[in-house]
Amino acid sequence: MVLSTYGSRGDVEPLAGLAACLRDRGAEVRVCAPPDEDFARRLAAAGVPLLPVGPSARALTTAASRPASLPQRAADLIAATLDAVTAAAEGCDVLVATGALPAAAGALSVAEKLGVRSVSVTFQQLTLPAPHRAPLAYPGRPLPPGVTDNRALWDLDAQTVNALFGEALNTNRAAFGLPPVDDVRGYVVGDRPWLATDPVLDPWHETPDLSVVQTGAWILPDTRPLPDGLPEFLDAGAPPVYVGFGSMPLHAWPDAGRVAIEAVRAQGRRAVVAGGWADLTLIDDRDDCFVVGEVNQQALFGRVAAVVHHGGAGTTTTATRAGAAQVVVPQAADQPYWAGRVAALGIGAAHDGPTPTFASLSAALSTALAPETRARAAAVAGRVRTDGTAVAARLLRDIMD
Repeated sequence: MVLSTYGSRGDVEPLAGLAACLRDRGAEVRVCAPPDEDFARRLAAAGVPLLPVGPSARALTTAASRPASLPQRAADLIAATLDAVTAAAEGCDVLVATGALPAAAGALSVAEKLGVRSVSVTFQQLTLPAPHRAPLAYPGRPLPPGVTDNRALWDLDAQTVNALFGEALNTNRAAFGLPPVDDVRGYVVGDRPWLATDPVLDPWHETPDLSVVQTGAWILPDTRPLPDGLPEFLDAGAPPVYVGFGSMPLHAWPDAGRVAIEAVRAQGRRAVVAGGWADLTLIDDRDDCFVVGEVNQQALFGRVAAVVHHGGAGTTTTATRAGAAQVVVPQAADQPYWAGRVAALGIGAAHDGPTPTFASLSAALSTALAPETRARAAAVAGRVRTDGTAVAARLLRDIMD
């Protein structure tokens, strides 16, 4: 079985969880993903090697690329995906495609060429049409004029996707001996996509023209110990606030570390600061802050008062499972949606915009740290499903059989 993705940690970590679950059930699994060292380590922890696709995702993300370069970058990524996934998929039974849309289209093209059964997976429902219900609008994502439901928004977005990626995909498909695709997003979504999200955090409402399989979130159990010194720091006082923005470089918010630490201190709390792709660090030598690199969030989040983060699907799910209140500062893509879900569930605050000030972040933290918010977060934690990877593994084995 081949699992293919291209993107940030949030695109790779779920596949590591699924790969580990499949391997435990006796399946041979290969994972195609960006050649980043931290991704390779996570997959190695799952007992699965990484087969590299394209350039480093961190290097690509942290470089400030011009929008005009997107079509060329897409063409290069599709070509790299075709090469890598073709080599990995020879003789496989099922191919799972997810991640950046051009890479997913490339992986599905390989399955089409080789006659291999395939599954298209998304880790957030914004890429799916949802007619006959309220649109997925939220702070930071206003609806265009004249758009009244999510189907219209989806159709409008599909036109943009075709303009950006259609030529890149079809040029590569032609060289691969495949016919052109008229609707890139429709090709990737297919008629039975999988939605690997938790139904409490991300409820999907059935629609008449699309059969969506919601499996629950795919999570790799993390048994790594916390880094040296962190347990002692946690034990030395009241639960601190975690601050970390994962794979977000924060180009537009260069003083993120200072603003976040000062806002946490203003609430009378200590801080655990995760460096991440923004390379956050401490702002002074006071002993009320502790900086970490790669860390076991599953172990840590159960010991903090709140989690300040970017709103990636994985971080949001992990914090929710841990019962930690959240402040979501969305930066891009699906992150405003997850911020909206956190606020709607009453388990935290959604910051309006990607660049908080001391005042705005302090206000959001005050909401998250309120007793009623923390109590609600603890209650919702008990409703989050823990069997998403097992459900997906069983469905894939059924397809293979």
